[in-house]
Amino acid sequence: MVEAAALKRCGWAGDDPDYIRYHDEEWGRPVHDDRTLFAMLVLEGFQSGLSWLTILKKRENFRKAFKNWSIQKIAKFTEADVLRLLDDAGIIRNRLKIQAAVKNAQAFLQVQKEFGSFDQYFWSFSGGKPLPLAKRVRDWKKLPAQTPLSQAMSKDLKKRGFAFVGPTVCYAYMQAVGMVDDHTADCFLAKDATQKR
Repeated sequence: MVEAAALKRCGWAGDDPDYIRYHDEEWGRPVHDDRTLFAMLVLEGFQSGLSWLTILKKRENFRKAFKNWSIQKIAKFTEADVLRLLDDAGIIRNRLKIQAAVKNAQAFLQVQKEFGSFDQYFWSFSGGKPLPLAKRVRDWKKLPAQTPLSQAMSKDLKKRGFAFVGPTVCYAYMQAVGMVDDHTADCFLAKDATQKR
């Protein structure tokens, strides 16, 4: 078996163990669980303007602060809950992002009601499966920040009452939950993905 340290990865994974674990075990793998899809959407919103590693290091704190990602409970958060979260040093204490998480839980429940699940709604943007790549890039810095599809998704989410879901956040979300496979050409996971196609 190849040592984990010897494997070639996407450049953004760096050498932080948490980042490497996230890259190897989560990023780019298709997600269909509504609770996980919700958690990642909220976390991507909190990441806006910050590094993903900052969010990753606080992810367990976020899970606890947001009631194990119970969408129903978060949708009922009051101003008292917002103040509690603003006092929680374990998460990103940004009032607008906290309020957006509550708003997004409420909008998420409406989408579940309309489509049966958020999974059905979200994956309808790509026809129910990960999008094929036109060309795999070698340098992760050349990956797009947004695409026409992430722009369309952002527009639709905003129309449905979601917040902190701009086209860049949507594209990062699409990457994180596997709608797009943006592992770079020299990444060991890109080779696996290519072989499975």
